[in-house]
Amino acid sequence: MTLTGKQGNWVNNTQYTILNYYTLNAVRCTLEKENIIMKISFVKMHGLGNDFILIDCLNKPLGDSSFLSYLAKKLCDRNFGIGADGLILILPSSKADLRMRIFNFDGSEAEMCGNGIRCFAKYAYENKLVSKNKLTVETLADIIIPELTILNNKILGVKVNMGTPKLRRREIPMNGEDTPIVVNETLKINPEQTFKITCVSMGNPHCITFVNDVQSISVDEIGPKIENNPLFPKKTNVEFIQILNRKEINFRVWERGVGETLACGTGACAALVAAVLNKKTDRKATIHLPGGDLDIQWANDGNIYMTGPAELVFKGEIII
Repeated sequence: MTLTGKQGNWVNNTQYTILNYYTLNAVRCTLEKENIIMKISFVKMHGLGNDFILIDCLNKPLGDSSFLSYLAKKLCDRNFGIGADGLILILPSSKADLRMRIFNFDGSEAEMCGNGIRCFAKYAYENKLVSKNKLTVETLADIIIPELTILNNKILGVKVNMGTPKLRRREIPMNGEDTPIVVNETLKINPEQTFKITCVSMGNPHCITFVNDVQSISVDEIGPKIENNPLFPKKTNVEFIQILNRKEINFRVWERGVGETLACGTGACAALVAAVLNKKTDRKATIHLPGGDLDIQWANDGNIYMTGPAELVFKGEIII
């Protein structure tokens, strides 16, 4: 990243630590007032249509969380920016090979992203940030371990150890008296609409409800009502799933801070966990998402394993 001020001087990032004290709007106003130009190299990638802007920040720190939130909203805008569901930053880590931060379309920071981490792993390997096909990635959720499947120097897919699902009410988190699991609980979002929900954390919160036909659900109407329900102090992702048989699930999702997307990796993992807890599927199943399929397994070691693709869309530079 390069910052250029009014007089054409190169500006050091450390001079702008004052951004810690600014609201997002103030960040924008400051950039405009000082006529600061930022030139950023990026790549656009997607996992089953769940798309992300990735920026390598290993040697080029961008700024503090307030600024990164502003940047995510600006770059992810599909009309006035690059357009994406989220912004992913590739950072150094003292605990793992690399560190991933992800900011949603609305500027909020997420703990983890299943489709995003597959894109992250592919980018890291292809750009020689790592030289091994199995790497460790620090996230706000935990250390996550993606493994690349490579044949003739081509990455065919990415299998990710997503860790152990958290099932306790307080760990999801949800308000109310703590219980070991939240399965088939009644949630009334208004006098006319009541749902049976099962809730899981995959490092981020998920609320799953079983439906007879995912295509008949008004995701745009119901999703935000559940996402913002006071039952969820950190809001929640919302999954609508239709059991086809013991090895297949149809799936739609309303992502916290984004809206309906074509795919959600952590959501697919949570969907399988919910289906197993309700005795509706086996511990390994194919999840059919609008953007394509993910293979999910809740293994005997307690971990969830997700396998799916990651694709490059394009590379570029943007000046803001």
